[in-house]
Amino acid sequence: MKISWSAKKVLYGPNVNATQRFWRAKERFFVKKLIPEILSSFSWQGKEANQFDDENPPYRFQRTDQWRPVYSWLESLNQEEVVKSKEISDWLSANPEVQEQLCSRHSRYHLMHYIKKCHIKILKRKEKKLDNIDIVLHIGDITYANGYISQWDQFTSQVEPIASAVPYMIGSGNHERDWPNTGSFYDTKDSGGECGVLAETMFYVPSENRAKFWYFTDFGMFHFCIADRQKQPWLIFAAHRVLGYSSDYFYGLEGSFAEPMGRESLQQLWQKYKLDLAFYGHVHNYERTCPIYQNQCVNTEKSHYSGPLNGTIHVVCWMRRKPPIKLQPSDTRVESFTEIMTLDLSILTAFSHSSLLFEYKKSRDGNVYDSFTITRDYKDVLACVHDGCEPTTLAT
Repeated sequence: MKISWSAKKVLYGPNVNATQRFWRAKERFFVKKLIPEILSSFSWQGKEANQFDDENPPYRFQRTDQWRPVYSWLESLNQEEVVKSKEISDWLSANPEVQEQLCSRHSRYHLMHYIKKCHIKILKRKEKKLDNIDIVLHIGDITYANGYISQWDQFTSQVEPIASAVPYMIGSGNHERDWPNTGSFYDTKDSGGECGVLAETMFYVPSENRAKFWYFTDFGMFHFCIADRQKQPWLIFAAHRVLGYSSDYFYGLEGSFAEPMGRESLQQLWQKYKLDLAFYGHVHNYERTCPIYQNQCVNTEKSHYSGPLNGTIHVVCWMRRKPPIKLQPSDTRVESFTEIMTLDLSILTAFSHSSLLFEYKKSRDGNVYDSFTITRDYKDVLACVHDGCEPTTLAT
């Protein structure tokens, strides 16, 4: 038995999807109770049955000792009709022919986002290499569920082999948080009414106010926020929306390279504390800048950096959507060493306190298509750079 919850709008209660068949089938049933905390029974073909106990709570959404393989929706009823009638129609498939149809084309998510078969290949490949992975950073737009909890169920089942083995740290994106009149900066409906509740409930963040998703954490030689640079020499900033630099055409229309209230408010702080790397999502492509400050490259090296960086390297690393994004004209966009519109996987490796490797891999073959290294000593972290020198007086 597989159970999942979904809600089209915050005005309606959740719906329940359930099926006992894992081939192409269409079944309808009436849900008697729609509140997850008190759900104790439902009617299936006229039969009543208590399905949950302490070992199988309703929020786990899986009535087996182990997770079943992940199945994809083939099609469904009109969602407006489903919500209003409290009736559910599922098309769930394990038939090899149907699975081939699913894997040979995109499985559509809401708002024109897609899951491709190579996503599953990436997960399987990473599961086999868990011994070489210490932490995963997923910076927003986690599931694109947009209010459909069944897709959270599907996603968390997919990543469970990884997220249960290593720390899986997340940031909040527009598809987790944004909703009109709820305090989000953008007044869009991108979260489908989730308002960040599911993201902060499903994943742990070390913050007293988890709803704000601003936090810092130490992990080995990495520190996100304020750092003792002798112990954590590598300083990294991560955000879902691009607060640094991107050549996305949308930003060009705004006359900028980033979100409003982004880089202009932060770059002096980054420079003062000698931020090494900044990672962003949101824009569905891969871009890497030179070490940059105030729109200017401050280091002419392209892939092997040594000594002081003099600026921050900004990396947009997000999976491509369909159609691909449009870039700004070459004469107006920020200088990037690499611009690739494809599905990607980014890996950061700290070999020591003085050596760091970044790699960008394409999901289709796992090969490295972009990389750079940083080699330096602690004295290089302390080196004086433009707008990054400690103030001095005659007394010093």
